[in-house]
Amino acid sequence: MKNKKINISEKLKKFSDYWSPKVVAEINDYQFKLAKISGEFIWHHHESTDEVFFVIKGNMIIELRDGIVELSKGEMYVVPKGVEHKPYAEKECHIMLIEPRGVINTGDIKNELTAINDNWI
Repeated sequence: MKNKKINISEKLKKFSDYWSPKVVAEINDYQFKLAKISGEFIWHHHESTDEVFFVIKGNMIIELRDGIVELSKGEMYVVPKGVEHKPYAEKECHIMLIEPRGVINTGDIKNELTAINDNWI
């Protein structure tokens, strides 16, 4: 993949499932993941790492136990490690997540929303 640029719009056209992050790049031990989200996710946390949400298209809300963060296209938010959060999007929203390799999207919870890890597109 040396010298190969990554077209985010083209990558987003390759999938339609919600809440299932797809890896598009890595730098050191961090992965850049694209996801399409709609509706509510679950309350969860990541015990040992921060998590970056960057909105590419649409709007989303990250509910925290002590408030909410509203994000629109071009905005990002860092959820600190250990902080419970619940992402939500009223309409389809396209996001990029930046987090260490191996992070499970549902934290310590395993259910139908737990995505396959290290899923590249």
